[in-house]
Amino acid sequence: MSDTTFRDDVFAGGLALVSGGTSGIGAAIGNQLARLGAHVIVTGATAQEAAAARSAADFAAASSIVLDVRDTSAIAQCVASLPRLDILVNCAGIIRRGAEHDPDIFDEVIDVNLNGTMRLCAASRPRLRETRGCIVNTCSVYSFFGGPHAPGYTASKGGVAQLTKALAVAYAVDNIRVNAIAPGWIATPLTEIVRHDAQKSATILARTPLGRWGEPAEVANVVSFLCSPAAAFMTGAIVPVDGGYLVA
Repeated sequence: MSDTTFRDDVFAGGLALVSGGTSGIGAAIGNQLARLGAHVIVTGATAQEAAAARSAADFAAASSIVLDVRDTSAIAQCVASLPRLDILVNCAGIIRRGAEHDPDIFDEVIDVNLNGTMRLCAASRPRLRETRGCIVNTCSVYSFFGGPHAPGYTASKGGVAQLTKALAVAYAVDNIRVNAIAPGWIATPLTEIVRHDAQKSATILARTPLGRWGEPAEVANVVSFLCSPAAAFMTGAIVPVDGGYLVA
């Protein structure tokens, strides 16, 4: 089945929901799934984010909507409104860096990154059961080691990794596969502050065997694989997309 992974129509007839799909890695994933035949709905936290996504020159999704992943009721309404659901990609996430040492800010980051992922997974399970669909969550290299300047982000991404494993086992009875990606240092708006710091960027690149920042499309390629028939026997996997950073 591997020859079908990037066939132009591999996801034809299917519907994909990508939370946090209005920018960065999420936008690249939404565009890639759409180019491979899926009807894609991407979500952003605000109307401004949704509108900006629609106006992007490379926007390939069918629609961009507002969804607050902290709002259980809004999530339930969103999922119930879909004609079907084949793919759920959880990309909604925030980082507050040093401010996360404040317990209130820490709670905010956990609520979006970890609890938001769980809310969407739980709401989507009945719909994905109908289609034998799949979920791809977004972890991070920080799922594997400590980030002293972002304790909330680090804790949330470690939680997403363990949640992915737990749901992979729990949802297998419904023939729903649950995997995750663990991006490394990818050139997105979220990492812009680090990329533009010459010293920090040089430190990152010195540890990255491939010697460069990754591109969102390179992460999207891995997500497409995990959603495709080529990954039919994969569940509970956390796949690093990091240029070798974790093994250096």
